[in-house]
Amino acid sequence: MSDNPVLLAEERTEFGKGAARRTRRAAKVPTVLYGHGAEPRHLDVPAHDLFLIVRGTKNALVELKIEGKSQLALVKEVQVHPVRRNILHADFLAVKADEKVDVEVAVIVTGEPAPGTVHTVEEFTILVKAPATAIPESLEVSIEGVEAGSAVRVADLVLPTDVEVELDPETVIVSVQEAAAEQKEEAAEADAEADAE
Repeated sequence: MSDNPVLLAEERTEFGKGAARRTRRAAKVPTVLYGHGAEPRHLDVPAHDLFLIVRGTKNALVELKIEGKSQLALVKEVQVHPVRRNILHADFLAVKADEKVDVEVAVIVTGEPAPGTVHTVEEFTILVKAPATAIPESLEVSIEGVEAGSAVRVADLVLPTDVEVELDPETVIVSVQEAAAEQKEEAAEADAEADAE
């Protein structure tokens, strides 16, 4: 558990908008911990520490220290102020190190399709079942050399060990089609400029 960032959490005894505002003024974020059939627990965690953990990371795994006891938890949802961008609220899912969890993982497209083609991403995230302690940051989909009229499907994914996708194997993730005439001209011009340099 020590590999995961630690958040010191306090049980919250006051509820409502006024209490939430007081919590935020004290540089803390009101949160809820749920899961494993237990009653939801209302907690306050340090705002800056939580921001550093979730910044640029989806599905962050943390170790919550609550009254001296540790609880492994997955950051499930973070509400951010639309203007100030500070965290208003967060939900944590209690997990065990040896269990699998359902999480959305980003799709990263790599490579270039065949000349004269363009690609369209059909699925930007994919729901996977992964070990709580080994959630992939993203799934790479290579379209290197893929011809027009082809597609990369769920069945084509190379998944990390112990990670499963429950989508239909025929679900299209990225499709490749012939570029329109003006796109071909732009690509040809770009190539000509590159050759001239």
